[in-house]
Parts: sequence; structure tokens; C-alpha cells
Amino acid sequence: MNLRRRLMTAFAVTVAMLSVLCLPSVAFADETVYESWADFKKSSYYSDDLGGKPTWNDIVAEMDKLLEAGKQAFANGDMDAAYDYVNDAYYGWYETTGFERTAMGYIGNGRKSEVELAFAAPKAVAKKSGSQAEYDAEVDELSAMLHEDADKLDGTTGGDSNEGEVGGGMGAMATFLASFSILVREGLEAILVVGAIIAYLVKSGNKGSLKAVYIGAVLGIVCSFVSAWLLNLLKFANAAPQEIIEGVTALIAVVVLYYVSNWMLSKSETEAWNAYIQGQVDSSVETGSSFALAFTAWLSVFREGAEVILFYQPLLAEEHMPMVWAGMGVATLVLVAVYIAVRYFSVRLPLKPFFRITSVFMFCMSISFLGNGIKELIEGNVLTSTPMLENLIPYNDALAILGIYPIAETLIPQLILVAITIAVYAWQVRKAARLVEQSKAKAQTEGTATE
Repeated sequence: MNLRRRLMTAFAVTVAMLSVLCLPSVAFADETVYESWADFKKSSYYSDDLGGKPTWNDIVAEMDKLLEAGKQAFANGDMDAAYDYVNDAYYGWYETTGFERTAMGYIGNGRKSEVELAFAAPKAVAKKSGSQAEYDAEVDELSAMLHEDADKLDGTTGGDSNEGEVGGGMGAMATFLASFSILVREGLEAILVVGAIIAYLVKSGNKGSLKAVYIGAVLGIVCSFVSAWLLNLLKFANAAPQEIIEGVTALIAVVVLYYVSNWMLSKSETEAWNAYIQGQVDSSVETGSSFALAFTAWLSVFREGAEVILFYQPLLAEEHMPMVWAGMGVATLVLVAVYIAVRYFSVRLPLKPFFRITSVFMFCMSISFLGNGIKELIEGNVLTSTPMLENLIPYNDALAILGIYPIAETLIPQLILVAITIAVYAWQVRKAARLVEQSKAKAQTEGTATE
């Protein structure tokens, strides 16, 4: 903590001590402003007064101290400190206590995203040197959301949020839901993408490229474990660098997925009008495009894998271990069922609809990765957030999966990508029409020659 923030913390403690002297009959909790959950656990208040078992509302009360210190810093014209206090509340508390994980598991991923962006709002005001009223309003809204979630979690988890290393000890059902939702939420996109690629290769008669895709997916899993280990080793887990890495990976995935989407669409048209589907092997799949598909599978798995592992680490220290494994097992069965549905049932579609549906799916995934990648960069303090269409776009799990949020930084790039896609699709339609005309003309010519 820098000198400026030490002085402000000392000021807050002094005020609290004077308050105690003036009002000796009132019992006050520890008024120290703790920068992180790790610092708080070293305090006597944590071990003696709370017995090492704070509720989620206790945790939010500690976060409120940081948020109030941020208000005071903003009033003093110290925008950097106002920014840092909110940052500490997010990285030092919201993520490391397990609040984020528990909220996602029990309340919903849409709510988690809403709160994450609520943390970004006062930081944006501080970074843009907005008004005190704007900053205070954003902080108050964030605090209200945190208290609302804490009330829900305390009411459903028995009020015990401690399990030793992180906050988040939960009831058996809450533990099961957290374990289940984490794996389904993070694994669904990867399974859908890999399943769609494999179904495409089978449908187009390019089974020889399946091995490369499977290798890419397995390498993605291996790299996820290595990445999670490195993030912990370098102290990047639950910190801005982790969010930045995830954001950059997602944006790379956007480029690859969008390329694959358009490639599939163009190939479907070519094959549909030029009899490519007569069991022949597409040479472009066997060469450069084979690598593109394998790389897409790797990116899709790697992008989600490391986060899944980091989320599961605190869960594995829970007292309800059987429920953790039960949630993981049920989630695995759901993902296997999704894979089977995409892999085996989709190939029964007629060729042209199949390719077009697959192409549209890949495009939707690129939209999702674009929105979520930019959101990760906002959480990693690379970008700031600007509210947009808040009355029209709600926070819910479906839109969170699609990466659609009511902020300009995600919506505008997504709208631009949609516009580009419409132009590309129109060009593909015109190209297909020319191929049809050429095919008809060739058939007529050959027929005349035969006569």
C-alpha cells in the first residue's frame, strides 16, 4: 500500500478511535480498513470476535470500509486512490473470498456479471475524473447489490462463509449447485464448439482431420492446468493479469471462430453447387484449414479450462466434498449429452442447412467471445465501461453466455461485427447465385454437345 493510502487509512482509524472515546457506551467492530481478505484473516477481530467464521454480510461490511475510503479519497481529489480502493474491494475481497464463485453458483452467472461491471462503474468515474455525485452513486449502488447478494447467500448457506482459506463455506445444496454450474457454464461453450467442428468434418467426409481436432482439445485441457498453476505461482490468480490473459485469449478466439464460420459457409455453398459432397476429401481441410480447426478446438477449451480449475480449487476445500463431486459428475453428464446431440444428431440434417446452421453457430460464438473478452479486459483495468441501453438489455444467464451486456465497449464492437457479417453473407449469396448460373450453363452446354 503506498504512503498516500497509508495516511488515509491512519486517518480513518483515528476518526474511529475518537468516535469510541466520545461514545464509550457503544460497542464498535474493528474499524481498520483491510486491503485484502488475506490481511483481514490475520486480525484479532477475525479470530477472536468472529471466531474465524464471518458471514457474507460480515465480508461485505469489510468491503464497505474500502468503498467508503474510496469516497473520501475522491472527495480529497485523489482519483488514483479512489480507483485503487474499489480495485482492492474487487480483487482483494470479491474474488478471493469466494463471493464471486458462490454468487455464480447459487444466484446466477448473469448476476455475477452485473456485479462485476458494477465494480467497474466507479473506477470508470474515477479514471475519467467525473463528479463526486457520480462516484458516490455508483459506489452506493455497488454496495447495495453486494448486501442484497450477501443476504441471499447467508439465508441459503446457513450464514457460514468461512472455510479456512477462503470465504464460501456453503450448505450441501449450495455446494452442489456451485460445482454443477461452474463446470456447465464454463464447459458448455467449449463442448459446443468442439462438437460442431467434429460434426462438420464428419458431414463433409473429412474424418482424417478429426485427430488434429481431438489433439487440440486435449492440449487445451493440459494447457489449462499449466496456466492455472502458473497463475497461482506468479500470484496472478484472482488478479488483473488473469483477467487480461482471459480477455486476450477470447479476442484471439473471435478471429479464429469468425474465420471458421465464414470458411464453413463458403465451403457449404461450393460443395452444394459443385458436387463436392460425393464422398471426396476436401484438400483445403487436409492442409491449412485442418490446423485452423485444431487451433479453434484448443482455444475454446483453453479459454474456459484455466478458469474452471481456479474456481474449483476453493470448492475442493469445502466440507461437503461429496456434493462437489456430485455436482461435477452431473455437469459432466450434461456436457457429454450436449456433445452427443451436436456430434451425432446434427449430421442427420440435410447438407446445406447443416453447414449454414454450423456457420451461424460459430458466428454466435464469436459474438459471445467478443463480448466476454472485452468484459474481461474491463475487469482487468485495461478498458473502462460506459453504460448503454440499460433499460433494454437485462442481466441474465442467457445474455451472459452470449456476451451481451448493456455497455458500449462490448455492444458497439458486436454491432460492427454483425454489420460486417451481413455484408459478407450478402457477398456469399451473390457468389452462390453465380455458381448456380455457371452450373446450369455448363449443364446446358454439355447437353447440347451430347445431342
